[in-house]
Amino acid sequence: MSQTDVRLDGSAELRGEREATPGSAGRRRERLMVPKADFDSYYGRPVLNEPTWQAPDIAGYLFLGGLAGASSTLAAAAELTGRPHLARSAKVGALGALGGSLYCLIHDLGRPERFLNMLRVFKVTSPMSVGTWILSGYAPQAACAAATGVTGLFPGLGRAATVGAGLTGPAVATYTAALICDTAVPAWHEGFREMPFLFAGSAAAAAGGLGMLAAPLSES
Repeated sequence: MSQTDVRLDGSAELRGEREATPGSAGRRRERLMVPKADFDSYYGRPVLNEPTWQAPDIAGYLFLGGLAGASSTLAAAAELTGRPHLARSAKVGALGALGGSLYCLIHDLGRPERFLNMLRVFKVTSPMSVGTWILSGYAPQAACAAATGVTGLFPGLGRAATVGAGLTGPAVATYTAALICDTAVPAWHEGFREMPFLFAGSAAAAAGGLGMLAAPLSES
């Protein structure tokens, strides 16, 4: 509860954290005794360091990787349900998207050998290390599935590669969500529970759109 002191001239002064002064229109306006806080980091440095990656490369890597993984899963489902045209277009689309995604990743790394260096170890706590091994196991199966689907050779091998790529596809489409969330950016880090579902939904929508464009209407 605030108290006032009465001066000799009859004016009152408010004691406390704020000081009241008479306004021009007879109203009392409060004047802060403590200046407003200025939120700033030490020595004027940014609170978060700017990302070192290039936006077009990483955006292409994320989108095309998700498209590749979801297309392989769609190709496997189409293969097992008797939709050959949809399966073939999804296999080719997966291989093309995978190639574009790897190009964007290697281009952002600067040197191709940096990607190979990540295969020297397997670190469970590193999304990039786990993702590198996922891509290494997925890429040959996706390439084999697309090659056999286009040429018609070795159908048994092609079916096995299609199913294998389809089973690995969800991991390819969603591991990048863990990669994005494993950063200091609060908006990304706090959404680590929802981000995999977002990436999976986006990849499935992209693969479905590609299938509708490339396959006959009866199979899409």
